Amino acid sequence: MQKEKRKQSKDEENDSSSRKRRKADLTSMTEPESSRSRPEGAYDVFLSFRGEDTRKTFTDHLHTALVQAGIHTFRDDDELPRGEEISHHLLRAIRESKISIVVFSNGYASSRWCLNELVEILKCKRKKTGQIVLPIFYDIDPSDVRKQTGSFAEAFDKHEERFEEKLVKEWRKALEDAGNLSGRSLNDMANGHEAKFIKEIIKDVLNNLDPKYLFVPELLVGMDRLAHNISYFLSTATDDVRIVGIHGMPGIGKTTIAKVVFNQLCYRFEGSCFLSNINETSKQFNGLALLQKQLLHGILKQDVANINCVDRGKVLIKERLCRKRVLVVADDVARQDQLNALMGERSWFGPGSRVIITTRDSSILLKADQTYQIEELKPYESLQLFRWHALRDTKPPEDYIELSKDAVDYCGGIPLALEVMGACLSGKNRDGWKSVIDKWRRIPNRDIQGKLSISFDALDGEELQNAFLDIACFFIDRKKEYVAKVLGARCGYNPEVDLETLRERSLIKVNAFGKITMHDLLRDMGREIVRESSPKEPGKRTRIWNQEDAWNVLEQQKGTEVVEGLKLDVRASEAKSLSTRSFAEMKCLNLLQINGVHLTGSFKLLSKELMWICWHECPLKYFPSDFTLDNLVVLDMQHSNLKELWNGKKV
Repeated sequence: MQKEKRKQSKDEENDSSSRKRRKADLTSMTEPESSRSRPEGAYDVFLSFRGEDTRKTFTDHLHTALVQAGIHTFRDDDELPRGEEISHHLLRAIRESKISIVVFSNGYASSRWCLNELVEILKCKRKKTGQIVLPIFYDIDPSDVRKQTGSFAEAFDKHEERFEEKLVKEWRKALEDAGNLSGRSLNDMANGHEAKFIKEIIKDVLNNLDPKYLFVPELLVGMDRLAHNISYFLSTATDDVRIVGIHGMPGIGKTTIAKVVFNQLCYRFEGSCFLSNINETSKQFNGLALLQKQLLHGILKQDVANINCVDRGKVLIKERLCRKRVLVVADDVARQDQLNALMGERSWFGPGSRVIITTRDSSILLKADQTYQIEELKPYESLQLFRWHALRDTKPPEDYIELSKDAVDYCGGIPLALEVMGACLSGKNRDGWKSVIDKWRRIPNRDIQGKLSISFDALDGEELQNAFLDIACFFIDRKKEYVAKVLGARCGYNPEVDLETLRERSLIKVNAFGKITMHDLLRDMGREIVRESSPKEPGKRTRIWNQEDAWNVLEQQKGTEVVEGLKLDVRASEAKSLSTRSFAEMKCLNLLQINGVHLTGSFKLLSKELMWICWHECPLKYFPSDFTLDNLVVLDMQHSNLKELWNGKKV
């Protein structure tokens, strides 16, 4: 009997040789950090095992397989650095590991160190940091662990004699909880093949290590408060399915905000999925069904049968996810049918689920519990972000300060533009900066243009696109009612719906004074679309807004029947005279602004299709009788010499 006790004591001593100084700290571990903020060098897997049972056999083979698979694994015998307190290092390893693999063997329960380790592993799991516990039942039945029977019963008979009842009770509870977790048992593997068993474990680990969190830029400016507000709203305890919407113009940072919030919350849910670029993906063959499959696979972490039609996909989503508490981000939704295919009803997801929708079109967010519009960055924020991308430093050299302000002024608080502009200027000298900024002011950068033009391309119908282009070229800072009258004549119906659609899609705004405004980059995008139709011959464009182009076309009489609108303002310069012959070929001209211009010649040469005339400081005292204005809707003659409309009677 004494010999047996000595053997047990020796076994326990050998097993604890590398753990002697860690017991006191095991019960005082601080709250784990979130997976998103895990320190560099943190472990993927923490291995918990009884050394006497499996250190040189199964656990050694498992550790080797994990390392060969590129999985950063903690095993105490070769990971504890010399000179560092063992307990502190081991506790940190538990706290920072994504997965804890607990190898239950016949002698596991005989080691109080293993049991204390298990208690702390399960504490980490309960604190909802996303840590996964994977029990491995090596040559032992899971029920022995769960109920403390067999060799586990023998171990606890001895523990109850030596340790406090409270501590023993805690160990029993930890074993019961671990035994109820989904794990793998060697006894379930055909013929007990360890190599095949380890291969399945590696597969489980790799599936669970598939990172949920997403890459976000190193420097996030002006997003902290909004991300915090959204996270707080979604984190509020409720079993309701909560939906939030994030909307704003292209390039403003909607997707980045959604990623930040997703990274903060994803590990608190049973499953999570970030569906990127929904609008683009949906354009592919069977695109919506592809997105449905992506959603199911992202949450369930298993292969999903091919979905051959959207209606079948809807049924599968509802059936498989209605009992799961999930986090789903639907990024860049452009149409209601896209949203309906992925989350038609709240009941498709389990209680407590959260949905984030990003879109350029706020009308899609009618079912959202809360909506957030992303505004442009403030000037000091824009400067900080730009400097980071251009100079990798928030404090540029003195001689770059004014140029930096010029670049920021052009970008107008849009993160995408600031990032692209900064990257273009990075590494260039001052002359290079000046050249690039001047060029961008003339011709918008294609990277930014391409991103912004997605919104234009998504506008339904030619009338809506024309309304946007008319505003971009002629009507910024005009009263909404004023613009509506002109557009109504152009499109032949009430334009209020079109203006509201443009507003909902973040392409225009209506300010507190009732004036229509548009971000400078959106304005430039619209004008560039027109310019690209005839880059070298302005007279063959539908709209001419540039002063130099307009003057040259009129002076050289290069206008064509393609021109629908022309804007010229010479009030700030010396009054200029033009012949009405300049307009002779512009037979489809609807919109005309010629502020400060003196026209000579027969007015019957002007288009009979004119609907809007803006002629501030007109030198005429009355219109000639041959001026046909049958289609005119708005006549804007402020500060002109006009005394009466016609000389004599005219119907």
